[in-house]
Amino acid sequence: MDFAPLAAFVVPGRLANREVLKRIKETGDIFFAASDREWILAGATVHVSMVGFDNGAETSRTLDGKPVEKINANLTSATDTVTAAILQSNQSQSFLGSCKGGPFDITEDEAVGLLGQSGNPNGLPNSDLIRPVCNSEDLIKSPSRRWIIDTADLDQENASKYEKPFDIVVDRVKPKRDVNRDKWLRVNWWSPQRMRPEMRNAIKPLHRFLITTTTSKHRLFIWLTHPILPDHQLIVFAHSEDAFFGILHSRIHEVWALAVGTQLREKESGFRYTPTTCFESFPLPLPTPAQEAVIADAAKELNELRERWLNPPEWTETRTLDFVGSVAGPWARYVDPKTVDANTGIGTVRYPRLEPRDADCAAKLKKRTLTNLYNERPAWLDLAHKKMDAAVAAAYGWPADLTDEQILEKLLALNLARAAEEVKPDQVKKPKSTRAKTADEML
Repeated sequence: MDFAPLAAFVVPGRLANREVLKRIKETGDIFFAASDREWILAGATVHVSMVGFDNGAETSRTLDGKPVEKINANLTSATDTVTAAILQSNQSQSFLGSCKGGPFDITEDEAVGLLGQSGNPNGLPNSDLIRPVCNSEDLIKSPSRRWIIDTADLDQENASKYEKPFDIVVDRVKPKRDVNRDKWLRVNWWSPQRMRPEMRNAIKPLHRFLITTTTSKHRLFIWLTHPILPDHQLIVFAHSEDAFFGILHSRIHEVWALAVGTQLREKESGFRYTPTTCFESFPLPLPTPAQEAVIADAAKELNELRERWLNPPEWTETRTLDFVGSVAGPWARYVDPKTVDANTGIGTVRYPRLEPRDADCAAKLKKRTLTNLYNERPAWLDLAHKKMDAAVAAAYGWPADLTDEQILEKLLALNLARAAEEVKPDQVKKPKSTRAKTADEML
């Protein structure tokens, strides 16, 4: 009796290595898979995927304990989104946030103190280097009001001319960089590691930009404004339009992102969102001006309702932080033009900040987080999302009540059609993005 060659393996994390599974599908087939299973090893509980495959001879297939006709490389049996292509039209619009590679963070008290100091030998204010920074925890759970000393793009000589900020870098960053095995980090000890110049240049002219978290239970999209610096746990989109916010925050995009993203541990922990897999493959709708306006209105309404819930006006007030700033620095949009010295380009920054009215309000605001809001999902929030979802579906020319599987089928067909159009030989090809994939995008 002849036996088909069999093999099996266990991989950490659900859908952990689709490229390997794609190669298996090209030379044989998967006949058994457990897409998400607890695995206890040395007392630690992790989640793994289990896969059995052969040369294609096995005719019966089992996925998560149920018989199925096929098992895709993403360990599903329905629409095979693994075949989706990267769309040239979506490139150079989404980016990973910055990565410091060292303790460049400072407290708010330290930041305010540095902003109030002067007397640098270069005649420039410390505010050129001092700016707020945020990560996913700050945005969806509890804001910590962290700041950073941002010496990106400065050589050691010019960085040292901002005396007090540079002293902090010398004291806190240099000792750790001196023993780092990475030569670049040791040699360039005063400089953050990957500050994403392509991301900075893309969002620089925008009055606001869109972000989402790389990992979270709920797929949320949020506006940020300069000079807040998004860190590597955030994905940054170089867009400021309400309609773009509405499209990405729609159920249609969420269904796609869940299908092509990577799950973390168990389902409740959420999914990993990356620019390449989740956005660059997503076929955006082509709305008419009227449809775009409807999406924009719905998106704006959702954002305003959400912001009022997060920061009720009766609990908050706007307070202005004043300090010296340069019209060429990160605080340029907040520099009062009436105070600018024409010879130096330096004036007074008036930075408005929403703050709790008192300690009691501050305590109540700690519970007003996006995570808590979406865990509860009150009726007004659900209705606002459904209104926006219907507007986005109409822009595709689809009904609003499609199932998740129907959405995936239509999006995959649209993706493949768009990709085919982009590679037609008689079509002028757009230049490909030069942004290299990072390790966390290749998971």
